[in-house]
Amino acid sequence: MPPRTEQLSVFPAFFRVEGRTAAVFGNGDEAFAKVRLLLNTQVRIIAHADRPEADYHAFLIANRIETVREAFAPKQVEGAVLVFAATGEAEQDRRIVEAARAAKIPANAVDQPGYCDFYTPALVNRAPVAVAIGTEGAGPVLAQMVRAQIDQLLSPSLGRLAALATSYRKAVEHLVPRGVSRRIFWRRFFSGPVADAVANGNLPQARRAANGLLRSLDRFEGHVWLVGAGPGAEDLLTLRAQRVMMEADVIVYDALVPQAIVDMGRRDAERLSVGKRKGCHSKSQEEINDLLVDLGRQGKRVVRLKSGDPLVYGRAGEEMAALRAAGISYEIVPGITSAFAAAADFELPLTLRGVASSLVFTTGHDLTGDVLPDWASLAVSGATIAVYMGRTVAASVAERLMQAGIPEETTVAVVENASRADRRLLHGTLRDLPDLQHRDELTGPVMVIIGDAVAGANFELSEPLVRERIRFDELARS
Repeated sequence: MPPRTEQLSVFPAFFRVEGRTAAVFGNGDEAFAKVRLLLNTQVRIIAHADRPEADYHAFLIANRIETVREAFAPKQVEGAVLVFAATGEAEQDRRIVEAARAAKIPANAVDQPGYCDFYTPALVNRAPVAVAIGTEGAGPVLAQMVRAQIDQLLSPSLGRLAALATSYRKAVEHLVPRGVSRRIFWRRFFSGPVADAVANGNLPQARRAANGLLRSLDRFEGHVWLVGAGPGAEDLLTLRAQRVMMEADVIVYDALVPQAIVDMGRRDAERLSVGKRKGCHSKSQEEINDLLVDLGRQGKRVVRLKSGDPLVYGRAGEEMAALRAAGISYEIVPGITSAFAAAADFELPLTLRGVASSLVFTTGHDLTGDVLPDWASLAVSGATIAVYMGRTVAASVAERLMQAGIPEETTVAVVENASRADRRLLHGTLRDLPDLQHRDELTGPVMVIIGDAVAGANFELSEPLVRERIRFDELARS
């Protein structure tokens, strides 16, 4: 199997074909398919079919497509911008492609990649918007599957909206400054009342909304989204988070957010790392607050990207207070918190009827002081405890919880890098938990889940917390 690469062997592009000619050679289904595809464009089609099959012949007549009823001759490719060899006969198709190449015309031979200067894509048509899907020959079925998914995502009115936008482009270039202001205008154009009116078929109302938008954009307010990036897996990022990342002028992100998720933002957005990881605080929380306020005052649309959920140990409260005090608008985009991802990795029920009806989120450092937190009584009564950032203080956590009355044989599940491909699962009991702080190989974020409900987890893919002790005991018995 060849090594996987992120580089394409083709360069995706759109040919200008309006008023030009495309030549299609063939009599059957292959030629029929190419002609149907070309009818999505304003190209002039010439069908070279000396003996067209009945349904293809009827289609050519019904659509008034020029047809040449002669056997192939090399001169027939002259003047074409594109040539399609779709005769169903490999040797004949190769002759057609060779004639096109001799005339320096791009050609495509059906099912012969070596005789294709370009590939025909699966097409989602919302003219003037088009989405072309290519698979570099992996198979038309795959391309059609992707096409079906994209077709469902795009509004049927998208083409009409894009056509309306084209009619406003000169006015926008004259009235709206380049940069942030213009991006905000087009975002509001494509996602607000203008788009709604077009979707409802009310073009006059859409124009009124667009005109109002032009008049109102004399000043642009900044806005901040506090976005949960989830536990790390890219496909656990919410659709809303992905959408606002594509709208942001600036992405301010923590060290625990994987680079692959940061890269999902708009390509030309500014990206600012603010660290916030144990041992490498590149900015204090106060500096981050000031940065968000400053960016908002500049009229920037900012995504503050946090690992997990912004409201769970994400310091969002301090950032919201600073933004409120400065009069900067903001909103929260929830994310999947690490406790939920860790439980999913272990197939672990966080609540279990008759066993655990409560769930406690805490940090390991909350359990290191002299005074037990108020929720300790919940833990004793059977609540499941999800401990964030608990690896380095695992011994203190275990000691304090056992002091509170939780039995030492209570099941414990530990997950490093929850949800990610490189996750690591460990299991044991509360008595075993102190061994966790000696696991120096665990360099990623660690989640610890403790409680009676944890016993219902699937431990097939996990390893014991105390593997060294187990090996020692086995040697002693032998």
